[in-house]
Parts: sequence; structure tokens; C-alpha cells
Amino acid sequence: MEGKIQTTKIAIFQKKEIRKIIYKNEWWFSVADIVETLTDSADVKQYIKRMRQRDPELNSYWGTICTHLEMLAKDGKKREIISANTEGVFRIIQSIPSPKAEPFKRWLAKVGYERVQEIENPELATKRARALYKAKGYPDAWIEKRMRGIEVRETLTDEWKTRGVKEGQEYVILTAEISKATFGITPSEYQKFKGLERENLRDHMNDLELIFTMLGEASTTEIARNKNAQGFNKNKIAARDGGSIAGKARKDLEKRSGKKVSTSKNYLPKVKNIKRLKLK
Repeated sequence: MEGKIQTTKIAIFQKKEIRKIIYKNEWWFSVADIVETLTDSADVKQYIKRMRQRDPELNSYWGTICTHLEMLAKDGKKREIISANTEGVFRIIQSIPSPKAEPFKRWLAKVGYERVQEIENPELATKRARALYKAKGYPDAWIEKRMRGIEVRETLTDEWKTRGVKEGQEYVILTAEISKATFGITPSEYQKFKGLERENLRDHMNDLELIFTMLGEASTTEIARNKNAQGFNKNKIAARDGGSIAGKARKDLEKRSGKKVSTSKNYLPKVKNIKRLKLK
């Protein structure tokens, strides 16, 4: 799993969203999100530029501290985002004169510690994910489907990796192929259909949307294995075939039920008060 980049996650610090992603088995955070959170700057890019000018030492090590990782941008598309791990973020914070810095450092240390715990005991990651969905107001039945969908997705990406598919853009293309065959639209088009920006598309799918997404990806995994698909092109064919199986099942259900599976509605219930859950 070393070096594997996973899906963009959103962490919350004092109601501010911080994009993060697992890379080389540790959390990496969006530098722009951190600077915006600690400074409330209207122009984050200019603030970072001036910060580097004020701190020549930081500027000299910028290429070592930071790296570009693919995360979801505000327009909902994946883009290369300047990111730093926990150690790098601590160094960047030293150049930000902000009263918010100390609470943020404690929060960051906690997030880093939780990641270490998850590496030692992967079950904790699952428990935290369930607790987060529960706190957001999702019902247990939906959470079970979502967690199962995550497992199906990870099984598929692990299969791609062993079959010579390159992480990043090739994963994006194959995922789009499955989605087009399943729902008739790509994930980015689906996000626009639902009116989403940075939000995770699957977190806003209803039960049937999740089920058909799983069917498409599970079918792709099975086809790739049975046909021993090697390389990007062969797995692209498997992705289309796997998605087609889910697509045919979706169309059949729509014909018999008289109702479309895909909906522009966002599934997340509106919850006025979200309780913070602590896991022991």
C-alpha cells in the first residue's frame, strides 16, 4: 500500500474544511486550506507568496516540505493541490502569525495520532468513518451500504494496481467508464447533476445509487480477474463491461418501477445539531 493515494477526505477544524488525503501511509493536507483557515485571507495564493518572501528559510525548503497531490478542487474536479504532511504543516504554521495557530497545532497532532492508531488497528478507521456518518445524520442502513461500497471500491483499485493500471489519471478514466456504462454519465457530470462542488458524490447518493455503483465496480473486478486483464486498455474494456452489467440492471428496474434511479436530490439529511462523537 506504500505510496498509494486515496480519495480526498474533508477534515473539519472550527467549522472550516481542510482537504486531506493519504499518501505514503500518512495524511497530507491542502496548504491553501490551512492558510485560509488560520488567516481568513481573501487571496490565499498571494498570502502564501508573501509568506515565503518573508521567510527565506521556509522558501528554500518549500520543494522539500510540499508536494503536489491530486485532490478535489472547488469546482468538483480533481486537480494538483500543494500539500504537506503533518511535519511540513507545522513548519508552515511557524510562518503564520495567528492566534488560531496553537489550537490548530493540537488538532493536527490529534489527527496525526489517530492515523498512527489506524495503521496499527485498521478497524479504528472504519469505526471513525461510521461515527462521522452517524454524526452527520445518516441512518444505519445507509451507512452499512456506504461502508460496503468503500470495501468494494478498495478491492477494485487493489485489483487495478496488481494489473498494471497506473494510479491517478488512469484510475479516474476507468472509474468514468464504469459510471458512464452504469448511469449514462461520468462522476463529474453526476456531481453537476446533483449540484455538488467539493462534496463527495457517493456521500450524496441514495440507497439504489449506491447499490448500482457497487454492482458496476464489483462486476468490473470479477471480469478483470476472470479474463486476467492486464494493463490500462484491457482493464478499460473490463470497466465498460462491468458497468454495462449494472447499467442493464438499472434500466430494467427503471422500466418495471417507472422511476429513474439517478436523482438530482442530495441524500444527506439536514441536521441542525451535529453531535461530536468520541471513540475510545
